Amino acid sequence: MQPPNERPNRRASSLATRLFVSATAWVVVILLITGVVLSSVYRSASERAFDRRLNLYLRTLVADVATPDEPPDKQMQSLGEPLFELPLSGWYWQVTRNDGEKPDVKSSRSLWDKKLPNLEEHGNELTAAGIRIGYVDGPEGQSLRMVERPVDLGADGKYLVMVAGDASEIFEETRAFDYYLGGTFAALSVVLVLTTIFQVRFGLAPLKRISDAIADIRSGRAERLEGEFPVEIAPLARETNALIDANREIVERARTHVGNLAHAIKTPLSVIVNEASSRGGDPLAAKVLEQAEVMRDQVAHHLERARIAARLTIIGTVTEVAPAIEALRRTMEKIHRDRGVVIDVEADTSAKFRGERQDLEEMAGNLVDNACKWAESRVFIEVLVERAGNAGMRSGVEAGPLLRIIVDDDGRGLSPAERAQVSRRGQRLDESKPGSGLGLSIVVDLAALYGGNLTLGSAPIGGLRAELVLPGV
Repeated sequence: MQPPNERPNRRASSLATRLFVSATAWVVVILLITGVVLSSVYRSASERAFDRRLNLYLRTLVADVATPDEPPDKQMQSLGEPLFELPLSGWYWQVTRNDGEKPDVKSSRSLWDKKLPNLEEHGNELTAAGIRIGYVDGPEGQSLRMVERPVDLGADGKYLVMVAGDASEIFEETRAFDYYLGGTFAALSVVLVLTTIFQVRFGLAPLKRISDAIADIRSGRAERLEGEFPVEIAPLARETNALIDANREIVERARTHVGNLAHAIKTPLSVIVNEASSRGGDPLAAKVLEQAEVMRDQVAHHLERARIAARLTIIGTVTEVAPAIEALRRTMEKIHRDRGVVIDVEADTSAKFRGERQDLEEMAGNLVDNACKWAESRVFIEVLVERAGNAGMRSGVEAGPLLRIIVDDDGRGLSPAERAQVSRRGQRLDESKPGSGLGLSIVVDLAALYGGNLTLGSAPIGGLRAELVLPGV
């Protein structure tokens, strides 16, 4: 048996966890995709801005190349960028006339004695504007963003005009953008995760209320789902209450049918017994009386099982164990007063049985009655509560709070074979003792109906130990 709150709450928390993980995963995926797209867009924008700057210098150089009549001291001097004068600055221009036997190369002072690589040789194709754009390695290993344009002036010659800039500007700007973007998205992720946690917990709060209320019904603290629920959850609460009402109605009908059947069978049996009793010396009458008693015992036993099985379907029945055991002790001491048997009880006052009191009294009463019949002078009853999950696995009962009722006597005890025999219906070891032999079998059957069990062993005080394990609260 599971604890009243554990399983529903675990299911609710599992749903909350799944929703939270799913929402968080989607948030992370969306932010990652958005971050990659924004970084790519910003890098493209930075490259376009850089390319516009390079193209401005390129058009200026092309204009200078196209005006060969310009005095030599004025040519290539109109770029207005000091970095072209600084050696190996990362900003370079180069004009190559390649229609002669030996190319004539003019370059910026920043190139010093170096030359720029050719984009055509790197596989870059001409764009619709008639230029090539790409990244190349510079003279000092710098990464350069370069633009080049072939210029054909006819009789005035063919030129290749190239302008290159330090691409680290693009990379640094993109890196700075990525850094700030990552920080912003990290903060946004935290806010979104916290918002998701709040929404999941707030959204599932009504379900948790329902699970707690159902746990209260199972443990006997409530009979119905009470309170106001959101419109989306209210139908679930109504149907649950309707199911509980229908269950009670079915159980009540079953009880009525069991009572009617008991009355219908007992009356013919009583007639048979009376008729047979009136023929005292007839062997047939004696046999009829014997079998009628067997039938009466069997009918009582199975009707009791049917009654218990019907009652077990009622939700929320809980019995205090200590008062029931104490009342049972007083009753048994009166019944066995002539034998002088002392009954000691040590019961956990917090022990509760998940079932009806009369069923607990019937099971415990059979065990105590048997112990008193076989005891020499003493019977000891101990009631324990085990709340550990492993206890259920050790006893064979479903994990959860367990109620253990241990009845020891100081009689002669039983061998393993005798223990197996007395657990079978109608089996008695000593015909001199009163009873029908159904006591322990009834206990075994009723305990099984509640998901519990009965084990027999040796008692520390010398006789038989009967240990009854039942679902607790």
